[in-house]
Amino acid sequence: MQWIKSLYIILCIPLIFTSCKDEQKVTQENNTKDVVSTFYFIRHAEKDRSDPENVDPELNQRGLGRAMHWAEILDDVDLDVIYTTDYERTSMTAAPTAVKKELDVTYYEPQNVDIEQFKTDNLGKKVLVVGHSNTTPEFVNKMIGEDLYYEMDDSDNGSLFIVQLINGQATSQRLHINCNCPKER
Repeated sequence: MQWIKSLYIILCIPLIFTSCKDEQKVTQENNTKDVVSTFYFIRHAEKDRSDPENVDPELNQRGLGRAMHWAEILDDVDLDVIYTTDYERTSMTAAPTAVKKELDVTYYEPQNVDIEQFKTDNLGKKVLVVGHSNTTPEFVNKMIGEDLYYEMDDSDNGSLFIVQLINGQATSQRLHINCNCPKER
């Protein structure tokens, strides 16, 4: 009878340790936080169209108002980094937000962005990306891995695309933000 108890104890010890390991594993998995990266994509604000030959125009009055409006909209967002293309209209759109957040602007070239590296570089961050009517939806599509958004209408300076990556899984939404900015004369 003693040998049955001993055999029982010998057989149960590995089960006890295995059970403890499984519980520890589950506990560790439950303690792991989700890694959330949030990207805010906007197109530059309204540009000065007075000189059709100018390939790099600044913002017009309405555009300057919209740039200030974007800074107000993003005021409660704890941005970590701001990306913009190297054009006057995109830099000027990002400037009020960058000043308000005390952030430097990082320039990017849309055609040269390595999406996976971009995601890795901005893991767990809140990011503003300022682009153009064609590059903004294209960038968003690459981030979410599907062709959901198309080139923006030339009059659309108020779309805000929000992409969230939670543990590598992408979600997106598009909002249209109205601006009571001054009209062009």
